Amino acid sequence: MSKRITVFIIAMLLVYAATAQQRTYCNPVNIDYGYTPIPNFSEWGRHRATADPVIVTYKGDYYLFSTNQWGYWWSSDMLNWNFISRKFLRPWNKVYDELCAPAVGVIGDTMIVFGSTYTKNFTIWMSTNPKTDDWKPLVDSFEIGGWDPAFFTDDDGRLYMYNGSSNRYPLYGIELNRTTFQPIGTRKEMYFLEEWRYGWQRFGEHMDNTFLDPFLEGAWMTKHNGKYYLQYGAPGTEFSGYADGVVVGNNPLGPFTPQSDPFSYKPGGFARGAGHGATFQDKQHNYWHVSTTVLSVKNNFERRISIWPAGFDKDDVMFCNTAFGDYPHYLPGVDVIGNTIKSGAPSAYFTGWMLLNYNKPVTVSSTLGNYTSNNAVDESIKTYWSAATANKGEWIQTDLGEVSTVNAIQINYADQDVDSSFLGKSLGAYHQYKMYYSADGKKWKILVDKSGNKKDVPHDYVELESPVQARYIKLENMHMPTGTFAISGLRVFGKGNGAKPSAVKDFIVLRTEKDKRSAWLKWRPVNNAYAYTIYYGTAPDKLYNCIMVHNANEYWFKAMDSQKTYYFNIEAINENGVSGKASLIKAK
Repeated sequence: MSKRITVFIIAMLLVYAATAQQRTYCNPVNIDYGYTPIPNFSEWGRHRATADPVIVTYKGDYYLFSTNQWGYWWSSDMLNWNFISRKFLRPWNKVYDELCAPAVGVIGDTMIVFGSTYTKNFTIWMSTNPKTDDWKPLVDSFEIGGWDPAFFTDDDGRLYMYNGSSNRYPLYGIELNRTTFQPIGTRKEMYFLEEWRYGWQRFGEHMDNTFLDPFLEGAWMTKHNGKYYLQYGAPGTEFSGYADGVVVGNNPLGPFTPQSDPFSYKPGGFARGAGHGATFQDKQHNYWHVSTTVLSVKNNFERRISIWPAGFDKDDVMFCNTAFGDYPHYLPGVDVIGNTIKSGAPSAYFTGWMLLNYNKPVTVSSTLGNYTSNNAVDESIKTYWSAATANKGEWIQTDLGEVSTVNAIQINYADQDVDSSFLGKSLGAYHQYKMYYSADGKKWKILVDKSGNKKDVPHDYVELESPVQARYIKLENMHMPTGTFAISGLRVFGKGNGAKPSAVKDFIVLRTEKDKRSAWLKWRPVNNAYAYTIYYGTAPDKLYNCIMVHNANEYWFKAMDSQKTYYFNIEAINENGVSGKASLIKAK
């Protein structure tokens, strides 16, 4: 065997090993998000934006479509996503939205795609080879149209479409002729919001309904055990409480009965919001939910995508587990021990790696204006540090406070002073950096070297091949695709070497009689905790929803069903792990 062949084989084995060792992912999903293509939406600064995601499995791979990306992605492992550049609009479609909130369905051996429209001249596309730009018009002009559409093929082969995005009108559903795609009958009303009863449906960051009535949008249908689960997004994509609710029926066109609480909900933590998404199964037939994560800084529609474990319990209650949902989780296909449904607990996909640098000391090479250094470690995706330039050599260093075991790092880039030409998809953009680690701040070693990277990685996540012992992590810029070197989250994950926090004491839930959708939650602070997770639900064994609260010992909770009894518990969090839970509280 020649020396050249031997070197090639070794190189390929190293590439395989580097790929194979990454068994985890971290939200938001790290894909090459396009920039908003709408000029009016970027007046406060050019920025990346997408939302309304759909993932479908097709011929053994995952396909991800979302709003205004001028294409879509496919992946074999749900970690490495390959972008396919494609514009679906026809010359006569005079709109900015290059497939807003697309509907994606699979009928037999064919994938179909359709974008939101209020007109009668949008095309439904078909492909049997979507790994390439190989699409044909299936229906040249789909006359009934529909905004935020979704397709559903039942077990008997019958085809349905759902749509709706309004704070005045309900979701609609209709059966379509599978051959002609003509409607069978007229659209039927599926569901309209009931914010008078369900507190989480109220509009606004504080669920107060003082600005607008809530929006109902983003339909998706899942069938399980003979029942139909119609999902919907509410109350507004700009807010931390953006969620997906679900109504359940025995027929694809209803009638439906609501589950009291949203099944996909994440109002706290770094990546907030879990609305307008889609539920799908992985190759092992486990359920997952992909949904919209909120930024809403440079524009209300500045958003990202996140993926959460999901499923159904023994009583066919649909749930989505967002506990520690923006911490590292195992990917589908990883042999997760004890992968069972547990009420009031993180998913078994959660690695147990904790955030090591929340609000810890930070030093930087320079600072632009008021974009100060600790914005990079405050667990808010909305705030960020920016260096004065994008020059090679700009850096940020985080102090973990003590030597800790580091397993993974997530680098979340922010959009600051993005070039005006970045309007829409920018192919060929890329980030380059080096990362170092040290136990004492004096002797440094290379941790990650991506100085030769040619990929666009706005939320880069690196699982280390082997954990390291470190107190300091330093990120050095080599190249930015555009704008200054700006970081909204330099997040270091692993385990500290100290004690877990003590269990929370004196946890109280004060539910008001004036408005039983609302309550005031308070608890005695735990000295060595940086955050708390509150779990809640309408039965003691169904605490499927949760809220992570940082640096506070109270929470105004306004998301309840006014006609149900609720149950709560709470746990404390620090760099070393999670405490035991407080006693379960019942709130009538």
